[in-house]
Amino acid sequence: MATAKRNRRTGLTPFHALAGGALALFAGGLVILLVSVLSYTDLQAFRAVFRSADVRFALRLSLMTSTLSAALAVVFAVPSAYALSRMRFPGRMLADAIVDIPIVLPPVVLGLCLLVFFRTPLGRAVEQAGFRFVYEPAGIVLAQFLTVCPYAIRTVKATLDGINPRVEQVARTLGYGSGRVFILVTLPMLKTGILAGGVIAWAVAFGLFGPMMILVGTTRQRTEVLATSIYLELSVGRIQSALAIALLMVGIALGALTAFKALTGVPAPRER
Repeated sequence: MATAKRNRRTGLTPFHALAGGALALFAGGLVILLVSVLSYTDLQAFRAVFRSADVRFALRLSLMTSTLSAALAVVFAVPSAYALSRMRFPGRMLADAIVDIPIVLPPVVLGLCLLVFFRTPLGRAVEQAGFRFVYEPAGIVLAQFLTVCPYAIRTVKATLDGINPRVEQVARTLGYGSGRVFILVTLPMLKTGILAGGVIAWAVAFGLFGPMMILVGTTRQRTEVLATSIYLELSVGRIQSALAIALLMVGIALGALTAFKALTGVPAPRER
């Protein structure tokens, strides 16, 4: 009886305990994995990684390409999400499914598709026009963009689906056109969704590996990013260096996600 009263006071129910237990198991498992990696890596490996000119180049290229690809993804995600959420047109369901193809495909398959495309007459024409992607740094951005854009679209669309369209309809009755309604009414309400889509796209692009290995390879001081640095270190048996780079990537990605949650002010659940 005392336990039941205490549970009522704290709001804890068996279902809440089950939900909290599932979260603890999953989060605890990830923490155990990270602690295992930390225990296997010594400080000397971290020093060697930070002193390496190749790793510093890979870090700069990773940050630059993932930021650019995430920005491009957001530029495409906002109008694409609006079309899927608010517009009705023939083939909308098919278009909605096509957007998800990069999510369900293994990333390496996307890289293979890109490589094959640039061997077709159309792909050769693109490269002859001066847009070179195969074994070039620009190919990193292209592979990242195509991989992460669906995540941004889905995030923005989920936010847009939660906005009552009556607000936009009221604005139209006041004489505003569709463009002005979107800019003045819809876009401000989409701010959090756009930020979330951009951060998710950035985090996925930052850790992407498969498509780049197929499309651009991994050449030191040219097309090497942190994800491919891990592969290069493992290929020559430098396991501790690979783990140090992996921990560096985890720290950067975790910092970015934490900063996003702090800036957007993720609300805590309110008592009812």
